[in-house]
Amino acid sequence: MLVELRLENYAVIDNVAVEFAAGLNLLTGETGAGKSILIDALALLLGDKASSDVVRAEAERAVVSAVFECAGAAAGALKKLLADNGLDESDDGSLILRREIAAGGKGRVFVNNQPATVAVLRQLAPHLATIHAQNETILAFDGPARLALLDAYAGSQVEPAESAFAVWKAIRGRIDDLERGEQDRLRLVDLWIFQKREIEEAKLHPGEDEQLEAEKRVLANAEKIYNAAMNAFDLLYEGNGATSSSLRAAQKQVEELARYEPKFHEALAALDAARISVEDVGATLRDYAGGIHASPEHLAEVEDRLALLDRLKRKYGPALEDTMRFGAEVAQKLSEVENKDEILRQLKAQLAQAGEEYLRVARSLSKKRKEAARKLEKVVESEINDLAMKSAFRIEVTTSEGEGNWTAAGLDQVVYMIATNPGEPLRRLEHVASGGELSRVMLALKASVEAGTGSGLQRDGTQRGRAALQGCVSASRPSRASAPEAQRTMVFDEIDTGIGGRAAEAVGKKLKSLARSNQVLCVTHLPQIATFADHHYVIEKKESGGRTRTSIRAVAGEERTEEVARMLSGAKLTDTSRKHAEQMIKANG
Repeated sequence: MLVELRLENYAVIDNVAVEFAAGLNLLTGETGAGKSILIDALALLLGDKASSDVVRAEAERAVVSAVFECAGAAAGALKKLLADNGLDESDDGSLILRREIAAGGKGRVFVNNQPATVAVLRQLAPHLATIHAQNETILAFDGPARLALLDAYAGSQVEPAESAFAVWKAIRGRIDDLERGEQDRLRLVDLWIFQKREIEEAKLHPGEDEQLEAEKRVLANAEKIYNAAMNAFDLLYEGNGATSSSLRAAQKQVEELARYEPKFHEALAALDAARISVEDVGATLRDYAGGIHASPEHLAEVEDRLALLDRLKRKYGPALEDTMRFGAEVAQKLSEVENKDEILRQLKAQLAQAGEEYLRVARSLSKKRKEAARKLEKVVESEINDLAMKSAFRIEVTTSEGEGNWTAAGLDQVVYMIATNPGEPLRRLEHVASGGELSRVMLALKASVEAGTGSGLQRDGTQRGRAALQGCVSASRPSRASAPEAQRTMVFDEIDTGIGGRAAEAVGKKLKSLARSNQVLCVTHLPQIATFADHHYVIEKKESGGRTRTSIRAVAGEERTEEVARMLSGAKLTDTSRKHAEQMIKANG
């Protein structure tokens, strides 16, 4: 659950922090006040692309941060993602995200106050929140999105199909390489032979370059190293006033002292140990110095060998181990070419087997999708008709087993069909003309999937669909509903566009229902919806000191009544609009 969102120098916002709670959080304000700014900022924390245009004028950078508190399936998934990316958990189990966008275009990402990347935010996002906007319903509702929505409801395990398809595709690629045109094959063979010979003739050994670099350092500084070793040896063992001699002398004096004072026996043992250590180090230094021989000829040989290794690493590396691996791969390719016919026979047998396995997995996936589609279309149709529409809704799942239609997502294409009025033919959902109708349909569809209202999942005993859709929940603030499942954060940005009257009231009721088991954030311009809020926030834009600033504050009681009255009657409030607002809040609260 989203607990806090903070913006600094973002667009027209100077510094704003807002705390959200469980249930239905509604954001309202006059047109142009910047109601969607908060949603856009949250989208940045979920991995959206950033632009330096969002940095407030004259500021060096914009900062967006948020705190999420998690439980349930999402907490486990987030913990694993943090570990996989080398990030630590916070002390209290919350997740803290921060993103900085510099005026110069560069930006930084932090997760739990540790440096991270936008890619990490995108990995975390599905377990934190989803954002639905009225204008994204057409733009983003493509084939993969339609399929993913059905899979989320069905709790489909797409990974087996992805894995089987990858195996089949890899074998198909190897066959294509071997069956490539003769001229291309011969040209590649000549290249491979040259590369193989060049690497083999070098007779590489793992770690050889590092060993040679160390040897080069010694040879290039042989005189300095010899002098240092012998000087240290003299000081420790052989020279006038050597440490070992001093320790022997001290040892004799302490022996005499220990005859009269037994407590110095321990000191005597310590001196003996120190003398032995010093003499051991001295012997090591003497032996090492004896093995050092300045040899310009050997140094030249080492440098030549290193130059050869560097050239090979630039061509086939970057590391020496990569070069050796490349040589082994080239040798394998040449072996395959020499035994092309036999290898092709084996690969084609493997391809047939891999294809059968892919079809088995994909057919099972298709069956599950079709069963889920029948259940989901009934649930969604009921939800749509609860939103002041009389519509028929169908989900068409088309399966094609031809190899040209094989994908990592399976064999299916999904189309959502709707007739928004009785007697009309079914049309593709994305072709529905009315923005208001499209808003309500998408609300019903996504609410059915993400809130787990498809009870057919539970009749099947399948919990994966819901588990995958569970999100963050407050560990310290109880949900206002006693739902056993973790609350997921769902954001609706003006999804009520194009509706009003009875339809608006129906959407408000649907959002209220959805908020019983989810944390819902909704930007709205309709008073009918605003009256259903559990928590109401007003976004205001004011001019001060020649600059425009946007602020946000929670409203309740009289202030909330005033805001709903303003939404009903505009800037000029009347007693009638205030009374009407009060009645609506009382009826829908």
